[in-house]
Amino acid sequence: MNVNDFDFILPKEKIAQHPSEKRDHSRLMVVDIKTQSISHHHFYEIIDELEPNDVLVLNDTKVIPARLMGIKEETEAVIEVLLLKELAKDTWEAMTKPAKRVKLGTKIHFESLLTAECIEIKEEGLRVFKLSYEGIFIEILEKLGSMPLPPYITEKLAENDRYQTVYAKDLGSAAAPTAGLHFTKALLKKIEDKGIEIIPVTLHVGLGTFKPVSETDITKHHMHEETYTLSIESTNRLNQAVKDHKNIVCVGTTSLRTVESNYNQGFHAGTFQTSIFIYPGYQFKAVKKLITNFHLPKSTLIMLVSALAGSSLIKQAYHEAIEKDYRFFSFGDAMFIK
Repeated sequence: MNVNDFDFILPKEKIAQHPSEKRDHSRLMVVDIKTQSISHHHFYEIIDELEPNDVLVLNDTKVIPARLMGIKEETEAVIEVLLLKELAKDTWEAMTKPAKRVKLGTKIHFESLLTAECIEIKEEGLRVFKLSYEGIFIEILEKLGSMPLPPYITEKLAENDRYQTVYAKDLGSAAAPTAGLHFTKALLKKIEDKGIEIIPVTLHVGLGTFKPVSETDITKHHMHEETYTLSIESTNRLNQAVKDHKNIVCVGTTSLRTVESNYNQGFHAGTFQTSIFIYPGYQFKAVKKLITNFHLPKSTLIMLVSALAGSSLIKQAYHEAIEKDYRFFSFGDAMFIK
């Protein structure tokens, strides 16, 4: 399967540089797999599209201010460190720029509050750092770090909480699960009042979600592992939903990858690693519907939605989105595949 099958031309002005004024006033494209039809709405109308037999699965991960700018000991070179994944207490896998300047034993100082020592060198600019500091780590990060906005967003974010979902709870992500940014607390309450159960899971977004595909043959692409957790309560509720023949509706590709990774003749509680890569030909085990954003050309995420809805329908939907001036990517509009 060729990566170019998932390419499309997107004018730069379609890339949303800031969130919509009101979270739930972004636009919503509804893509119906059964009827092969496409319709246009606002996100607050998602409540009319959800059915009483649906359960909504959310990723409650919370983004940390993971982008740090530090000074290399001895040379005083400026090094950017993007924390991706905590491997052990105060031991983090991170992207570094410029990576070639960070060797084994390199120490990077972030003001006088935090020091990172490189203890392992990995491929693709990845390094493992041992962090040393005094005090509470998240408080230090909040002083030193910035929100890890994707490189295609060039405008400054006015309010950091607009890159968090309203239900964000479990700190650890290097990027937001952006499909969830459209929900408000009031909209979630209306959904629950309609009788639709909302079930949280946690996947800390890392390199696996946003790493570009560099292989021409997509089956050769290597997905990096990300950590996900299913609580006992969420596991029991998901298993009951399956038993009751309810439709699992995932909010975002991270929720979907969590559900599909975990399901094996039922759901299982615990903390796990996933490197699942979903592309056309994949047989879905548990997920029936998906709320998502519009994704980058040739990305693993457009491959995932093509697997769920079919490549031709997704191509049609994306063509229509460009034609009708939808906003793309993290701060963009939404799609409901049902």
